[in-house]
Amino acid sequence: MSLYQILIILITVVLISAGQILFKLAAGDMTFSFGHLLADFLNLKLFFALTIYAAATVMWLVVLKMTPLKIAYPFMGMAFIFVPVFSRLFLGEPIHWQTIIGAVLICCGIWVATSNQ
Repeated sequence: MSLYQILIILITVVLISAGQILFKLAAGDMTFSFGHLLADFLNLKLFFALTIYAAATVMWLVVLKMTPLKIAYPFMGMAFIFVPVFSRLFLGEPIHWQTIIGAVLICCGIWVATSNQ
């Protein structure tokens, strides 16, 4: 796998993770009531989250064009690492030791799944 492929995959995962943070922020602003339905969906944070997800989807298609799915897809597990880190940085949510151990296991899994391919 080339450095370019790895870079595009990592950017895609970072975008997916950033979208999750924006979805969380948007959800905090939404009322989910029938009377405010239009206002809820005109939420600027929701708009940006959906836009980032759309960009990530296009990038993922680029990845899939040049990389076998069995190689590329394990890297999506890195979202389980980026999201807690971004949650800490942008939402002030704590990171517990279980999350750190899980991140190490995910990295090991990605390495096992993609080595010698």
